[in-house]
Amino acid sequence: MSLLERQSETSASGESYTRGTSHVIIATIVAVVLVSAAMTVYVISGEKPPAAVGEILDVWAHPMHSETSGFDANGAAMPKEEIDQVMLFTHVLLHNQGKQPIFLHQIIANATLADGIHSSYAATAVDYERVFKAYPDLMPWHAPSISPDLTIQPGETKEGTFICSFHDLKKADWDARKALDYTFNFQYMAGLTLTTKTPVIEH
Repeated sequence: MSLLERQSETSASGESYTRGTSHVIIATIVAVVLVSAAMTVYVISGEKPPAAVGEILDVWAHPMHSETSGFDANGAAMPKEEIDQVMLFTHVLLHNQGKQPIFLHQIIANATLADGIHSSYAATAVDYERVFKAYPDLMPWHAPSISPDLTIQPGETKEGTFICSFHDLKKADWDARKALDYTFNFQYMAGLTLTTKTPVIEH
């Protein structure tokens, strides 16, 4: 093989190698662009506004302290017991700004006390009415209820009051709370956390 032939073969191999390298570079650039585009779409879709929004309008609390009679059902003497609880009434507004119905299935009140967070589930609308029958002195503050299990249609707003009860909680401990917020849990979507911007009124 002549020197000229060897040089021609070497030149052809170099051109082939160069063409192969350029294909790899182009493929890498395309892959980077596609990944960047996918990440951009993911970020944008992840930043869309939540379907459920709301506001805590009013909150009022009713601390209760009572003692047992000191006698059992047969009239026999027994130690007296002290019973402390705080009934918490909350007036809320919830709005669906999405394009699909949303399904509320749970409301939780969270009070941060000295020993940690105490949580209470909201009573059903039926039990809400029973509270006012059991404690007639609360009737002046009766308001339409909102169920912890309801459907909110697109563009619809629901408003009402619900009750949570913190058992074995003394008034002094309640008054010394550090924070109060609410968790609204929905099916098939993230929950909504709301805090009150108004002072808690005591009745």
